[in-house]
Amino acid sequence: MVIDFHTHAFPDQIAERAIAGLVQKSGGMFPPCSNGTLGGLVSNMDDFGVDISVVQPVITKASQLKTLNEWAKGIEGQRIISFGGIYPHTDDYKRDIDFVVSLGLKGLKFHPEYQDFLLDDEKMLPIYDYALNKGLILLFHAGFDPAFEAPYRSNPKAFKNISKKLGGGTIIAAHLGGGRQWDEVLEHLCGTDVYLDTSMGFKYYGKEQFLKILKAHGADKILFGSDSPWSRADEEIEIFNSLPITDEEKEKILSGNAKRLLNI
Repeated sequence: MVIDFHTHAFPDQIAERAIAGLVQKSGGMFPPCSNGTLGGLVSNMDDFGVDISVVQPVITKASQLKTLNEWAKGIEGQRIISFGGIYPHTDDYKRDIDFVVSLGLKGLKFHPEYQDFLLDDEKMLPIYDYALNKGLILLFHAGFDPAFEAPYRSNPKAFKNISKKLGGGTIIAAHLGGGRQWDEVLEHLCGTDVYLDTSMGFKYYGKEQFLKILKAHGADKILFGSDSPWSRADEEIEIFNSLPITDEEKEKILSGNAKRLLNI
C-alpha cells in the first residue's frame, strides 16, 4: 500500500490559473504532472500506484478560510484525505482552528514562504500549540522554494526549536526536513520528535543522503510524499523501492506511519 502524504489540488474553477501562476513564480523549475484538479490527482494515483493521497492546501488570504476548508472537507473520500489551513496573520487563530476542527479535518498545512512568517517566530507558537492540543497534525513546507530567495523562513534548527518549546503533538517537516538543507537536517533534526516527509525528492537529495538521514532518524518518523503535481509519485516510488533497506522499513515509510498518524 502507498499513502502519498504530501499532494496538492485546487478547486476546478481556479486550478488552471493556480498552476500557471505557480509555474511562473518558480521559473518553470518543476513542470506539473497534472492539471492541478482533484480529477488530475486521482488519475495520476491510478497510473502511479498510489492508494491514498493527503491533500495539503495553503491559505494565503484570510478570506479563503471558509471556502477553502469547506472545499477540502468536500473532496474527502475513500482515497482522498485533506488537511485544512488557516491564515497565520489572522485576528483570531482559536476561532479559525476551531472551524477546521469542526469540519473533521485531520491537520493544517503551513507554508512559511507563501504565508510570510518565520517558522519559529514567538507569535506563531501559540497558534501551533492550540492546534496541536486540538489533535491536529501540522505539516510545514521546509527550506528551499524556487519562488523565493534565501535565507528561507524555515530551517532544520528552527524545527528543532519549536519542537522543544511545544513538547507534544505531531509536527511534519516536508522535503526531508528542509529542501537543500539536508546536512543541517542531520545535525539538528535527526533524533528529534519531528517527522519528515520525502517530497521533492530523490532527484534532489539522492539515495546516499536519504540513507544517512534514515539511519540517524529512524523509519518510524519518515512519511512518503511526492508534492504532486510538482513531482511524479511513480518515479519516487521506483527509486525508494530500490533502496537497500528492509521490507519493514519500506512498509512504515510508504504507508504504516501514515496509517498510524491518520488513524486509518
